[in-house]
Amino acid sequence: MRDLSSEPPLPTLRDPLWNNIRIEGPFLRLLDTKPFQRLRYVRQLGLAHLVYPGATHSRFEHALGAYHLARETVRVLEASASAGGAASTPAAGFPAEDREIVVAAALLHDIGHYPFSHSLEELGVPHHEDVAGPLIREGEIADILRRELAPDAPERIHDLVRGRSASPLQGLISGSIDLDKIDYLRRDAMMCGVAYGEIDVDRLRHALVLVTDPASGRTAVGLREKGLSALESLLFAKYQMYRNVYWHHAVRSATAMYKRLVEDALVAGIVRVEGLAGFTDEGILHALERAPASARSAGDGPTSTSALLDAIRSRRLYKRAMEVAAAELADIDLEWIAEDRPRTRRVEDGLARSLGLAPGEVLLDYPRKERMLGLDLPLLSRDGSVRRLTDAGIAGAINLPVLAEGLYRSAGWLRVFTTRGLVIDRAAVIARLQDA
Repeated sequence: MRDLSSEPPLPTLRDPLWNNIRIEGPFLRLLDTKPFQRLRYVRQLGLAHLVYPGATHSRFEHALGAYHLARETVRVLEASASAGGAASTPAAGFPAEDREIVVAAALLHDIGHYPFSHSLEELGVPHHEDVAGPLIREGEIADILRRELAPDAPERIHDLVRGRSASPLQGLISGSIDLDKIDYLRRDAMMCGVAYGEIDVDRLRHALVLVTDPASGRTAVGLREKGLSALESLLFAKYQMYRNVYWHHAVRSATAMYKRLVEDALVAGIVRVEGLAGFTDEGILHALERAPASARSAGDGPTSTSALLDAIRSRRLYKRAMEVAAAELADIDLEWIAEDRPRTRRVEDGLARSLGLAPGEVLLDYPRKERMLGLDLPLLSRDGSVRRLTDAGIAGAINLPVLAEGLYRSAGWLRVFTTRGLVIDRAAVIARLQDA
């Protein structure tokens, strides 16, 4: 293991959110690999720039931010573990080698992302964390990791990315307060120009501590009780960003159109599932534009791939013909809309025919239910005891069960989008969805 403290001054990148980010040698070489450079051309928020013009930031920038937070947070945990104390005594520290492994995992956690963010995963294609496997474990990235970190570094890093590692630092990469979440909420809010992503990052980071998890007996990242207010700022920032940005009606319309566009292209054989993660945002659109005219016109009438592509490029978004708050649908199971594409497509085209529209001119949207305030981590109390902070909450501190369900219902909407403005019978549509 190299002693980074003895190395000469390191290259520094300027970041609009975190200011100066210093890049260690092996991580600089990871940045220069082809798979990582692709992230420069994959927008962090997909098609949200059609609504928030400033939201053109990339997965590349976000990955750098997560790397920076991991680097700084590991130092905080190392200092905390060496300091010890009485009521706040943490668990034993972690192997020195884990420091670089977890920082590399933070840098590479989005390496398998599809063009235009998460939307394609709702088509049933492999999750981006699984797509990341070959990119991390094979090729130029794997060569750098094995040569400069550890022989088994690629496998350990991929386990961290998938949330399957036994490392005490797993919680920094995938968990209730992972560093990825802190960066994207702050960065997305700043780039969209909204004031919804405020998080007390410094307080939260310095409240993290290594403790013995009472559930597993293992060392894990936990939170000091003094950090609960900072944790609440993270949870509510997430809710506000979903309500106002990620699930904004026009963002969801553009996303639904893009999903249908790529789905139609897959059916027509223009692109293949295994090749999707190799595209950039513009790359996939250019691939669809260059496809033979016969393939691009596959579809019924105005819903051909060419027409959908042109509509997205020209920002001619489908209109809201109906929307119902999730709070009004509490007793109806509609999760299949985001999880079962064949079923959803069949219902969409059936609705289109009933409205006198062509297949593809009606799109359903009901975002997958998020664990809006999901929590599951050890909490170090002021008296030195450790208890588990979960969705059940803590009396007198965070009443999560009530908050989480209420906030999801106020943020989530069932929407029906159509190519032109229509007024449709809400009760009839809901009945049709229940019978689907």
